[in-house]
Amino acid sequence: MPQKAPALFLGHGSPMNAIEDTPSSRGWREVAGAFAKPRAIVSVSAHWITEGVRVTAMKSPRTIHDFGGFPPELFAVEYPAPGDPALAADIVARLSAFGAEPDHRWGLDHGTWSVLAHLYPQADIPVLQVSLDARRAPEEHYAIGQELAPLRDDNVLIVGSGDIVHNLRAFFSRGGADNSEAEVAFDDDIVAAIEAGDHQAVLDYRNYPHAANAAPDWDHFFPLFYTLAARDNNERAHVFNRHFFPGISMTCIAFGVNP
Repeated sequence: MPQKAPALFLGHGSPMNAIEDTPSSRGWREVAGAFAKPRAIVSVSAHWITEGVRVTAMKSPRTIHDFGGFPPELFAVEYPAPGDPALAADIVARLSAFGAEPDHRWGLDHGTWSVLAHLYPQADIPVLQVSLDARRAPEEHYAIGQELAPLRDDNVLIVGSGDIVHNLRAFFSRGGADNSEAEVAFDDDIVAAIEAGDHQAVLDYRNYPHAANAAPDWDHFFPLFYTLAARDNNERAHVFNRHFFPGISMTCIAFGVNP
């Protein structure tokens, strides 16, 4: 019987985490030791936004350096994980009700490879990305995640990569100041809802009093819906990497691990 893989939400923060030894990168490495090696990884990254659902379907996805203003050594990073065209075709079929199509142009953006570089530095596991369809409401993203959830039973790791708190305007305007109490309170509220199994409260995250300040960047919050949708009813949330930067939280959530 195939091993069941976990579902992870990874707060990825700055792409510099890919090449630095930080508390967050250490947390990613530690969680990878809490479950068996998956046969494949499906990642939903905040950094691939499309009109329509797309699934990377190439044999060898390229490493995308989708950022600017960072040191040359970060641009030199390659994450040469293979793709899996057969799995991509399976996912497109599973998501046919959402009009999913295969994609042969994208690759692996930093929302994916900056964290996988620590979980699986050998880059020897096939990796696919599923895009964020900008036209869809939270409930529809959650429904897509529910269709992906059975892949876990075939030892396919589901990863949502974003940040619960993500406000780049606040990050750049504060000049390194600490997080505001409102941002920490929002992160606390979302974590509490997840631990209580109240997924509807997370889907309705804009109703929280500090949401407009803490999570104005929807693209970084929405990958969380895919992780929640992939959770089994009997699985408890393992919360880790509760680290904060101005305007950003690194909070991570795992289901199906034994830390």
